[in-house]
Amino acid sequence: MDIKDKLQSSNAEPLLKAVSSKLGIPPEELRAQLEAGKFDSAIQRMNPGEAAKFQQAMQNPKLIEKLMSSAQAQALYKKLTGGK
Repeated sequence: MDIKDKLQSSNAEPLLKAVSSKLGIPPEELRAQLEAGKFDSAIQRMNPGEAAKFQQAMQNPKLIEKLMSSAQAQALYKKLTGGK
């Protein structure tokens, strides 16, 4: 299952709505950006501190790996993938 399939699943909808609401982006636009691997619009709408942290994390594969292996990230992944 690729990112597009995961974002189209009903499990992803509540998360997309929550994030899009926080960023002030329509859920469809956020979905399209994520599917395309583009985060420019989302980053521009974040507060400067959050945007800097996000950009720093995206440039550090070890940090991303550490974040993704956290219990919270694993629980979110399971929820989004239906426990698979």
